[in-house]
Order: sequence, then structure tokens, then C-alpha cells
Amino acid sequence: MHPVLFSIPTPWGAIPIYSYGVMLGSSLLFAWYYIMYMGKRVEGYNRELLASCFTWTAVGAIVGARLLYILTNLDSYDSIGSWFDLRSGGLVAYGGFLGGFVTALAFWRLKKIPLLPFADIGVPTLGSGLMLTRVGCYLYGCDYGRPLKESAPGWLQSAGTFPKWDSEAYPTFACDQTITGSPAYQHHLQEYPDLMFERLSSLAVHPTQIYESIAGLLLFIFATWLLMHRKFRGQILVTVAGLYGLWRFLIEYLRDDPERGFAFGFSTSQLISLALIPVCIIAYVHLRKRAEENGDIALPPWALESTAGPAAQETRADSRPARYRPKKIKKKK
Repeated sequence: MHPVLFSIPTPWGAIPIYSYGVMLGSSLLFAWYYIMYMGKRVEGYNRELLASCFTWTAVGAIVGARLLYILTNLDSYDSIGSWFDLRSGGLVAYGGFLGGFVTALAFWRLKKIPLLPFADIGVPTLGSGLMLTRVGCYLYGCDYGRPLKESAPGWLQSAGTFPKWDSEAYPTFACDQTITGSPAYQHHLQEYPDLMFERLSSLAVHPTQIYESIAGLLLFIFATWLLMHRKFRGQILVTVAGLYGLWRFLIEYLRDDPERGFAFGFSTSQLISLALIPVCIIAYVHLRKRAEENGDIALPPWALESTAGPAAQETRADSRPARYRPKKIKKKK
């Protein structure tokens, strides 16, 4: 447990550097370089255009993630000012995905350029973002799972045990008065008071943060592979969104943190998944059919780069939508 990685001493007191903030920043930095590289290689986008879109999309993602958290936990805030306190987390992955998508859609609409080519390039970073930010969740102790059975392996119980880490046991955290105890420990103290008597740590729970981090890594690898082998534009967007929706629906049954919102017997994320999965299936069928009818086949970059000669260049140009094809210059007679 390292909710605060280190503190920066200043004349006005120590400034804590939070683990979650560091991992969130790392995910944005990684996404920046990935999109800059793949955007140029796969679709030939201008770097300035990519940089502008990425900046707005990142802001939209953070706003969306925070907004969904606030909407599902309105009782936790006593003032509007507290909505903007991000020091101890309070972001929802689904809100970030949806906020980023809406912002990117608005950006490309204003530029009068189709969204799908960029979406395919950006979607793999949702997997890398999930991988890195869930490490931040694990270091802070939030987004934990349900208690494990006594028969669970010792290494799993150890990975899923979160200490109390109050200011007396961990003096290095005394610089931050907002940290009063591990979220898992505090939750178990209220839910299972008999089992928590004189305990200095939480009950052993499913380390769902690690599960989701691994899932994010696998999703990133798969999305990147699919990007290099896609058959039509939009394929990576709807495929990865559908897979994440299915994963999120299932992993929610192992989650136990109370700050997720519930309705009709499902968590907020599960309700979004139930709406998202069928939309992705319908969109996949529609986009594939439209691509086949229009001849808009997204040839994989490795196939394009392995060809040579005028015929290959003509094939590459014809594989793109009309707005992406190079304009023919008429020679003056």
C-alpha cells in the first residue's frame, strides 16, 4: 500500500504526490506517444491535428470520469467545491471512455473529418490506460473485491489484504490529513465489525485491481494486433468496446467497493455494459457491410509497406476513403 509515493518539501509544508495521480499521468503520456506514432503510420494524420485532438479528448475523458463518479455518489459531497478535489481519486473508467468518445466526436465533426479512423488508433490506449490506472487503484486501496474464501491460495490472500495505514502506523502519510484509512479496511470495519476486532488490516479480498490491470494489458495487445490486421475502419472501436463491456459486466460481480452506484439489481457500470454490448454488435455488422459495399477496405499497414511500385501505390490510394486519397495534379499543356 503506497497511496502517497513521496512528498515534496516546500516552505509552506510537504506536498504529497499521489500514486493514482502518477499512474493516471503515466497512462496519458503513454497514450500520447502511441497515438502520435500510430496515427502517422496507419492513417497519415498530421501531428498537429493529432496533438489537438488528443488534448481535447484527454480533458473530456477526465471530466467524464469525474462526472459519472459524482452522479453515482452525490451523497458523498457536501459542497460543489468538493467535486473538484481529485487528490484521493474518484474517477470512473466508463465515464472516461464515454467522455473521451463524445469529445473526440465533436472535435472531428468540427474539422469535418470522419471519426472512425482516429477512433481505431486511439482505442488501444483504453487498454493501456486501464492497465496503468488500476495499478494506481491498487496502490491506493480502492476498487477492491469481495472477501476471499478461506481456501484461497496464500499468495492471493496476501495480494488482497490492505492495511489500515493510519497516520500513527505510517507517519510518512501525516503530511496529508485527507487519508484516514485504507478504503477496504474502513468498509470491512463497518460491514463486518465482529471479524475486524483488533485487526490491523482488511479481510483478504479479490485484488480486482490486479485482475483489471492484466485485462487492460491483454486488451491493449489484442487491440494493437487487430489494428494491424483490421478489415474495415471502426472495427477496433466496436470490437474493443464490446469486449470491455463484457469484461466489466463480469468483473463487477467480484467488486465490493460501495461507491459504484446501483439500480435494478445492477451496478452503474453493468447497466452501461448491458446497453453498450448490443450497440457494438449492431455497429460491427453495419460497418462491415458498409465497407464491403463501398469498397472501403482498410488494408493493414504491414501489407501496404511490403508492396512496391506504381501498382501498389494505386492500391493503397484506392483503399482509403475519397477524402484521404491523394489529389491528382493536372499537368499544364
